[in-house]
Amino acid sequence: MLRNHLHSYHPPLRDSISLLSHLATQELMESQEELKEEGLGYVVMRNLFSRETDHKIRVHKKSRSISMRESAERMALGKKVTFRKKMNLDSLTHPAEFVVKPRGQTVWEGKDVTLHCTVAGWPKPRVAWYKNNVLIDAKAHPEKYITESNYNMHSLEIKKCDFTDTAEYRISALNVKGEKSAFASVIIKSRFPTSSHPQVDLLFRVPEHGVTFRTTIIDKFGVAFGREGETMSLGCVVIVYPTVKRYQPEVVWYRNGVVLAPSKWVQMHWSGKQATLTLVHLNKEDEGLYTLRVNTKSGFDTHSAYVFVRDADVEVEGLPVAPLDVRCHDANKDYVVVTWKQPAVEGSSPILGYFIDRCEVGTQHWAQCNDTPVKYARFPVTGLVEGRSYVFRVRALNRSGVSHPSRVSDPVVAMDPSDRARLRAGPSAPWTGMIKFTEEDPTVGVVPGPPSDLAVAEATKSYVVLGWNPPVQRGHEGVVYYVEKCMVGTDTWQRVNTGMPVKSPRFALFDLAEGKSYSFRVRSCNSAGVSEPSQETKSITVADRLDLPSAPGPVVAIRNTASSVVVTYGASKEAQTLLRYYIEASVVGSEVWVPCNNKPVKGTRFECHGLNEGDKYVFRVKAVNSAGYSTYSGDSEACLVKACISEVLTHVISCPAVPSPPLTVTMVERVRDCMVVSWRAPANTGGADIRGYYLDYRTVKGSIKSQWREINVKIITGTTYKVENLKENTLYEFQVRAVNQAGISEGSVPSAATECKEWTVAVPGPPHGLRVQEVRKDSVVLLWEPPTFDGRGAVTGYYVDIKEEKGRWRGVQDRSTKQTFMKITGLKEGKSYMLRVHAKNVVGVGGPSKTSDPIVAQTRPGTNEIVVDVDDNGVISLIFECSQMAQGSQFVWSKDYKALTDTSRLTVQTVGGKSRAIFNDPSLEDLGTYSCFVTNTDGVSASYTLTEEGLKRLLEISHEHQYPIIPFKSEMAVELQEKGRVRFWAQVAKFTSNCQVQYIFNDNIITQGKKYTMNFDKSTGIIEMFMDSLEVTDEGTFTFNLVDGKGTGRTSLVLIEEEFAEIQKKSEFERAEWVRRQGPHFVEYLSFEVTPECNVYLKCKVGNMKTDTEISWLKDGIEIAEDDEDAKKIGIAAGVLSFNIGKVGQLLANSATELKVESTEHGIILSTNVVHYFDELRVGWLHKESKISYSDRVQCGVTGEQLWLKIKEPTNKDKGKYSIDIFDGKANVKKVLDLTGKSKVSGVRNTLLICNRESVGVVLSALPGAFVCISQSLNLTGNVWGDPVPEVSWVKNDKQLVSDDHYTLKFEHGKFASMTIAAVTATDSGKYALVVKNKYGTEAGEFTVSVYFPEDEAEKKE
Repeated sequence: MLRNHLHSYHPPLRDSISLLSHLATQELMESQEELKEEGLGYVVMRNLFSRETDHKIRVHKKSRSISMRESAERMALGKKVTFRKKMNLDSLTHPAEFVVKPRGQTVWEGKDVTLHCTVAGWPKPRVAWYKNNVLIDAKAHPEKYITESNYNMHSLEIKKCDFTDTAEYRISALNVKGEKSAFASVIIKSRFPTSSHPQVDLLFRVPEHGVTFRTTIIDKFGVAFGREGETMSLGCVVIVYPTVKRYQPEVVWYRNGVVLAPSKWVQMHWSGKQATLTLVHLNKEDEGLYTLRVNTKSGFDTHSAYVFVRDADVEVEGLPVAPLDVRCHDANKDYVVVTWKQPAVEGSSPILGYFIDRCEVGTQHWAQCNDTPVKYARFPVTGLVEGRSYVFRVRALNRSGVSHPSRVSDPVVAMDPSDRARLRAGPSAPWTGMIKFTEEDPTVGVVPGPPSDLAVAEATKSYVVLGWNPPVQRGHEGVVYYVEKCMVGTDTWQRVNTGMPVKSPRFALFDLAEGKSYSFRVRSCNSAGVSEPSQETKSITVADRLDLPSAPGPVVAIRNTASSVVVTYGASKEAQTLLRYYIEASVVGSEVWVPCNNKPVKGTRFECHGLNEGDKYVFRVKAVNSAGYSTYSGDSEACLVKACISEVLTHVISCPAVPSPPLTVTMVERVRDCMVVSWRAPANTGGADIRGYYLDYRTVKGSIKSQWREINVKIITGTTYKVENLKENTLYEFQVRAVNQAGISEGSVPSAATECKEWTVAVPGPPHGLRVQEVRKDSVVLLWEPPTFDGRGAVTGYYVDIKEEKGRWRGVQDRSTKQTFMKITGLKEGKSYMLRVHAKNVVGVGGPSKTSDPIVAQTRPGTNEIVVDVDDNGVISLIFECSQMAQGSQFVWSKDYKALTDTSRLTVQTVGGKSRAIFNDPSLEDLGTYSCFVTNTDGVSASYTLTEEGLKRLLEISHEHQYPIIPFKSEMAVELQEKGRVRFWAQVAKFTSNCQVQYIFNDNIITQGKKYTMNFDKSTGIIEMFMDSLEVTDEGTFTFNLVDGKGTGRTSLVLIEEEFAEIQKKSEFERAEWVRRQGPHFVEYLSFEVTPECNVYLKCKVGNMKTDTEISWLKDGIEIAEDDEDAKKIGIAAGVLSFNIGKVGQLLANSATELKVESTEHGIILSTNVVHYFDELRVGWLHKESKISYSDRVQCGVTGEQLWLKIKEPTNKDKGKYSIDIFDGKANVKKVLDLTGKSKVSGVRNTLLICNRESVGVVLSALPGAFVCISQSLNLTGNVWGDPVPEVSWVKNDKQLVSDDHYTLKFEHGKFASMTIAAVTATDSGKYALVVKNKYGTEAGEFTVSVYFPEDEAEKKE
């Protein structure tokens, strides 16, 4: 085996003896550089042998012993050189030096920029790149920056430059000798759609050899429509004036901003006057925005129009259309990843998957790569032959069949990526040196080491892709790889590709069990053997990692031209994984959806062409990514296709001009080496939003002024800038330029020359950046920026001054405000005002700011305010609408007039001219003033202040919307009907026709059946449930549950214990009564009636009597026979049965009951009852056997059948025996009651009457006084009633009594209160009260107890 060596290069040998540390480091760095050079020589050798050229090669063969001797000599020589270097280190080291510095560049937006430089120095310097003095971290942003360092040559590549990449870039080189820097400015220019504005022409047209070319494009191509398979040509006539012989402009065609090159599908022609682009055999890939650009050195002109490509007709109805944009990625020796985009039309059924076909270049044989359709728009193809080229195509499959194949991909070669990079770099210079071959002894092959950095690159439920790095130790021959898998939970490793070893460090595994978890490892192999396995991967579950995208947001259609509509929509939440969007349109009422684009588009705005003027269309959008399609968005509102503005106006809006210069450049603060400059925005923005400003300065010495110099490379977004690093005691002037989408404005009028010196004032400087928002007829909001110079102390507040146009300045507020904004109210409509602001600190109040522009207090027509909205889902949001939107206008929300930075609190959604700020989780943290400002308008803005009370009200409304309650007009009640049938019912107050009712008993749903009958009358809102009878098992809770959309309602009735027993008893009684009334029955039961003649009749009323009904009368349990004398007293008339007993007046007196006494609040009442009272009945009352004389204090009378005697405020004289004589004409009856107190008295029973008046216990009558003989017992009782049950206590002389041996206090069954005084003594006399109390109030029944001695009473009588 021969090992190749370069003749002019000898690799150094590392000495086994270590030298000094810095020399060892030096040798290591030198050896690394030599290894790089050796690798470069190897590449040159490969290029040399790959070309079949006649080069003379001189070959010398040496034995191994000669080679080893020469190596030893070289090692000795190296030691001598090292020793000499060691003796003179200072002569070797030197600081970093830029041999070639980076150069500044100016490029168009979207292009790439690369900055190059060469750095010398020893030790080798370390370099770092900076942007505006901020370190660039290329590893953190690989998509934006690429840095390279090879052989002291360093580069920084900036990809896809945009306007923000305009900056000053610096490269810093550092070693032990010091640091050096080099600078380069990069300026990014915006592309302009047309040159219709003279400002743009003047900006870019530069005379060429004294001639200024003016380019005009006429006969422009418009929006075009084609179909797959057709050929389409686009052309324009180009006029270049003046005409110069043999001068031809540069004609460039673009598709979607990408330069087109002639190919099989694209042909270009330039006749000298007409530019033509021909698209051969159209495909959906050709759809897009086509732009013709004509470049001269004096300027350029462009024209753009959209080309739509419709799908070709399918052979069978219902088939899907072909996929598009098939591309190849990550190609290797035997492996490539194929990607594509899903079509817009799926056919009559959803797409089930895709088939991928491959064809070797040079043949016509197509082979299918997958047996099972894949759902992902991405598939790894394996089994390629190294060195061969392939093309690929894709077909879609649904239930109706397979689609046409897509356009084939570009050819891709199956080869090692490093070889591909070498081929792209082109051939190297021919080799002219000498190559030496060293003959070596044959040795045993080297077994390769294990692969490294094994990882799962992709994982779906269809396949898993593994990637790894080749082993470091692999001998002198190539290696192949074997992949092994192991299911998690087992220890068994299974080789996947035993019959087909892998050549590429990448492999795709198929036929894995979905939902199972696997681990993987790889082994290297060559002719010497198989390596140890690599480190296994972490367990990976076979499943789709990429979810389907969510549906796009609300769709808004806006009228545009007579055949087009602009459609805007909200981005899908998974915007990072999206491919594009498809838009579909449908004529209102047709229900037929047609795709507006057959190639998915980026962005959330699309102009749909080819519509019929006068028709109304609705639009919908779906998103697509590699996993598939999202669901459709909601349909837009119907939009009438009709031109809304003229072509001229459209052209002006779509092509903004450069803005006018900024206004009033002034110096607001200064210190020793810096100054703060402020200015006002330009009066004319040019029809586009102002992106920022550029600031220039120049020095002034007497009448001599220097040239203008740039201050900032990166644009300034505000209207104030602090200029630093100025020279003290030098006069400066400043000017400002504004920038918008069209370009940079002219410079402003220079500021007055101002000297840069220290500001010695103790008070703060003036605020700056005054601006106004929310101009209304009586108010305005003023905002400002804090002063840059605070004085001797921090700023503690601000004062605002105001004056009318011809008035004087006056303060707006009495106390300073710490905020940098203020709402000024009390303005007069139509008046013009100016404002200014002072800042203050502990020393005092500083000077005024620059005066604001005049402000007219008026509310412009069409002004809208921020509206608070709570939707049906309870989401609280602020809504602001603007009808004055211009191109580039944006809604800017702020809280307390500061930009919103915490997006976790508020989510902003903007669709068209309507913006919504949604509160994610409303709380006290969200209190404040919310404002919205619309850019690129004439100050359209509004605000809304959210207070704590307002937030509480909104949260209540939100809860009602989230959980609405269905109101009831009548809660559930129960009633008995005929036959003892039980009816449960309730009435709903407000509901819709979709309202549903659930009938529940004891938490179990019951349904219509034998036991239950249910009805919901939606015309009246009455809900009913009927039961024929109540059983013991029916005791419990009955509930009606209502569901009406999101609204719910519930009403329940509890029937348990006594209430249930009572209802059940009544139900059974009613049912028994009904059964009884089916035959003869008593309508009125037996009763008596006394006539004026004192005749007594027994009578009753019988219903449902028939002719065969038998009637029997019984007296003392013995039936009265027909032949008895009493039978004559029986009568019947109209169902009324009667029995004439006869005159029974002599019995009335004997019917009198015993006398009884009752206490009242005014005194006592003695009474007796008789069976019947008539006027002839004579009654007499006696006291101590003497007839009572009646007065106002002593009265007698009759109430119904009760005979009574009332004594008001009784005294000791009223004691004694009372009697009543009753004479009915024949008999005389006397009833006696002794009130002398000589007989044993067990107690006097008094009654305390309590009623429930609004659930409050109330005493209707007080307890009367009681007379008790000493040594006797006294028992007092009271009936108590209240809800809830009141607390009961007894009081004597305003002191509460406690139950003991003398006083026994009881309260039983929640109704009966009693007090017993045992062995009454003289001390028991006094005022007593029964006090009842519950949560609704307190009432008391008062009475007096008097105790007397019998001896004293006897002495009084004597």
